[in-house]
Formats: sequence, structure tokens, C-alpha cells
Amino acid sequence: MTQAAAIALREVKRVTILGATGSVGRNTLDLIARNRESFYVEALTAHRDCDGLIALARQIQPQLAVIGDASLYERLSEGLAGTGIACAAGADAIVAAAERPVDWIMAAIVGAAGLAATIAGVKQGAQIAIANKECLVCAGEYLTTLARERGAKLLPVDSEHNAIFQVFDQQRPETVEKIILTASGGPFRTFSRAQMRDVTPEQAVAHPNWDMGAKISVDSATCMNKGLELIEAYHLFPVAAEQIDILIHPQSVVHSLVSYIDGSVLAQMGSPDMRTPIAYTLSWPTRMVAPVSRLDLAEIAQLTFEAPDFGRFPALKLARDSLLQGGGAPAILNAANEMAVAGFLNGQIGFLTISDIVAATLEDREMVEWLRPLNDVQEIIAADQQARRVAKARLERAQ
Repeated sequence: MTQAAAIALREVKRVTILGATGSVGRNTLDLIARNRESFYVEALTAHRDCDGLIALARQIQPQLAVIGDASLYERLSEGLAGTGIACAAGADAIVAAAERPVDWIMAAIVGAAGLAATIAGVKQGAQIAIANKECLVCAGEYLTTLARERGAKLLPVDSEHNAIFQVFDQQRPETVEKIILTASGGPFRTFSRAQMRDVTPEQAVAHPNWDMGAKISVDSATCMNKGLELIEAYHLFPVAAEQIDILIHPQSVVHSLVSYIDGSVLAQMGSPDMRTPIAYTLSWPTRMVAPVSRLDLAEIAQLTFEAPDFGRFPALKLARDSLLQGGGAPAILNAANEMAVAGFLNGQIGFLTISDIVAATLEDREMVEWLRPLNDVQEIIAADQQARRVAKARLERAQ
């Protein structure tokens, strides 16, 4: 690299996108493509969408492209032949991509599978845009402590946490009375338990407001997504569990609120487009132009709110109880939920059985020893794996 090139690179933000082919990754790259002079892409990774990764790499021209499925290495290499883009494959290669020195990393690998790479990014002290809520659910205390030690900054990408991040008084947290996470209620907000018994995966992934992947869409339908966000918020902001409320807001315009001790309530609003919170983290601490529809409150005319129904959506209570129990409970909750959602999407179980599997896994006698405080990432991974084994056995019995 020439000296002039090195100087030029110092004037732009070096970025890596973990989970580039998912909806968050693609929205991130859309913003970068519109501002190419401001960003230098070091690495892109994907799990199995090799063709998607090839197409994005050819468009964006990163230094490195990594596919998580090692069997797809030859296909990736052939697809990028002649581009000068380095190729790698396998789980270790994704972690290595996260270790490459950059200013900013989008952590958008779905599920607990993204934990190792996110930890690698935190260890290098980068700004970490957290789109993978499962990392904070499973290892929130570990990750936040590590971030403080390494000088990394955790920037929330979820629209709700990003909203709180924008209006939370970080300098005077003692003035915050509570934070309020809004939730659309998902596609079955008005369904009875009897109606939800026969819903299909196709219905569950059809979110009314947001364009998301299958897993997170099902989580939204069960309201587990909001439960996981509750745990995530606890680790992201200096508040007690009792200071976090959930409010159903079907229009998805008010993304979340912060209530202060003087009675003021500050809300962040916007059209339901993930490019807004992504842009805020990508350009933080400043702001950048985002090509999203501008909010027209006169056209919307009405915003409605309602209390969550813990009876129809038991995942909310399971998540809150896991947070209050602490220890390995949140990691067990997350692992069991990932297994149950996969079982539902594969047609193994019905929609209502998802929460049943999670509850049964948390109560299983084989999980008792993992409910204690987990001291390091190896113990967190062990608890996760044990919970998956227990949940899998219960899935097989439920068929």
C-alpha cells in the first residue's frame, strides 16, 4: 500500500460486515454503496448464501470474503476468481475476519452462532454495531465487561434499542425513571390462543411492518423477540430489570421511549426502515443521510398503544423470568428458543409448542446445574449446547 493510499484510508471508516447477506447486512451495504467515499470495506461474511456473498463482494470489492460453510469454499473461490478478493471458509475463518483491524463491525450473524465473531471484534476495540441480540442475551455481562476493558463501543442496531440510545441521557442515568420498549405485536396480535394453534410458518414470517429473516419474524410472532430485547436492554443501559417496560404499538412509528424522573417522556420516531438505526450506528457520533421514507404524522393520523398480553404470549414472561433469575437462564432460554423456532419452521411442531419447548427446557432437571452464574465464555457455550440437546429431545417427543 502506498503512503498516499494509507493516508486516504485514515480519512474513511474501515468496516467489516458479519452476516452480509441477511436483511441487516444488505441494508448496511446499501448505505455504504451510497457513500463509497466514506467507507472502506475490509471483509464480508455469510453462512451459506454463497451466491449472495459473491454478488455483494463483486459489487462492494472488500479485501476478504468468508463463507461459514467450509464445503462452499471452492464455489466462493471460483465465483470471485480474477477479482483480487481473498477468500476463506469455515467458522474459524469468520472469527479471523472479525479480528482484522477495522473501525466498525456490523455484528449481524443470526443467533448464538455469532457470539465468537462478536467477541473477536470487541477484543480489538472496534465500534460494534450489535444487530445480534442473542450475543447480549447469552453473554451480556461478559461482553459489556470486555467492551469496557478493550475500549470497544457497543452500538445497538435493533430499532428499539437504537431509539433508546438516541434519547437516553448517558451523562445522568440517575434521572431515568424507566425505559419503554415498543413492540408491533406481530402478525397474531389480535389472535386468540385457539386461532394461533393452527397458524403456519408462512403466516408467522409475514411481519406486518418490517422486512426481516424467518427466525426473527417468528420470534416477533411469539413475542419472544421482545423478551430477548428486554434482556438485551438490561445489558445495554444502566437500569434495573424492574425499570424496563414493554408497550404494544402496532404502527411501529414510536420505536421506544425513555421516561424521566420529572415526568418527561422522550421518544424516537421514524418510518419502519432498518436503514435509519443502521445509519445512526454507521456514522456515530454524527448522522448521515439515509434514503428512507420521511415520517408524515398527519398522513398516519393515529398512533395506538396497548399493554402486552402475557397470557396469550407466554414468551414474554419466560424472558422476564429468565432475566430475573440470572445465571445461565437467559442462555438456556435463547438456545431452547432457537431450537424450537427451527422445529416450527421445519414443520416438526405447532406454533404454540414453541414456548412450551422453551419452558420445559428451562425446567428440565438436566439444566439445573447451568442455572448458576456462568463465569466465562466456555461455560456459556457449554450451557447453550446442553440446552440445545435437551430442547432437541423434547422436540422429538412433541412430534
